[in-house]
Amino acid sequence: MSVFTPVTPEQLTAWLRHFSVGTLSGLEGIAEGVENSNFLVTTSHGRFVLTLFERLTRDELPFYVHLMAHLARHGIPCPAPVANRENEYLGSLNGRPAVLSSFLPGASLLRATPAQCAAVGAMLADLHVAGHSYKQRLDNPRGPRWWRETAPKVMPFLDEADREMLKEELRFHHASHLEDLPRGVIHADLFRDNVLFEADRITGIVDFYFAGQDALLYDVAVTLNAWCSLDDGGLDDASAQALLNAYHALRPLTRVEHLGWPAMLRGAALRFWLSRLHDLHLPRPGEMVRVRNPEQFRDILRRRIEAGPLLPWV
Repeated sequence: MSVFTPVTPEQLTAWLRHFSVGTLSGLEGIAEGVENSNFLVTTSHGRFVLTLFERLTRDELPFYVHLMAHLARHGIPCPAPVANRENEYLGSLNGRPAVLSSFLPGASLLRATPAQCAAVGAMLADLHVAGHSYKQRLDNPRGPRWWRETAPKVMPFLDEADREMLKEELRFHHASHLEDLPRGVIHADLFRDNVLFEADRITGIVDFYFAGQDALLYDVAVTLNAWCSLDDGGLDDASAQALLNAYHALRPLTRVEHLGWPAMLRGAALRFWLSRLHDLHLPRPGEMVRVRNPEQFRDILRRRIEAGPLLPWV
């Protein structure tokens, strides 16, 4: 979450007249994240989060907004969109599609214990099970097609060794055949700043705007890389095992998923190496923007390649 499009209290006060959420008493930009403009909104009825969408169009947004409403109804602690007086979730503010959603308590973690990683694994499995009955369809917007389109844009910024690794990794995934993996709704961005905790209990899962349909195992790989990687890119085996065991207990992983696991961990690392390179070298102007270091996921990718099949599993 970032602020690319500013909003004044006067603008927001006028916009909130379309909702039954009371009167505005506080407005604060949220700096975390890289895609949308987000604000903490306080009214006489409580706290909410306002999101202005910078890339997604109004036609693309119903998948994400209704997914959050669906998951919230199924007990997943995610932001529940707030309907306006016309019973619509989506509005428009300062030329951007906009959604007001419930505020979730808790805080994100800088470091996670194995117990907290287990909680993340269990929550991810619950999310996948709850998403099974969601009827809208959207392919993963940052899947292999996006990798192939983005790689040439960032190649000029890489040294020779990194260019060769990127080219080889694209060749590897083009040759991989993982079509038989179980598929469904995935979060696709379940990093530490998108999970809120109170002690060891998860109180919120946020930022669903990379969600889509893809292999469920890919979502597990994204999450494990994000939560269980060490500073050198290797894995904390205790945390990784705790996350996988907790996930498997609720959504058992299959033999074909075991066979695809090394490739999925590599693909999940490649996706975030590419997106961070793109955000660093081809940024959008923004009032409050957080750019993350792409070398972190380059190193994670390198370590997953080196590990081959010798990776944690259930």
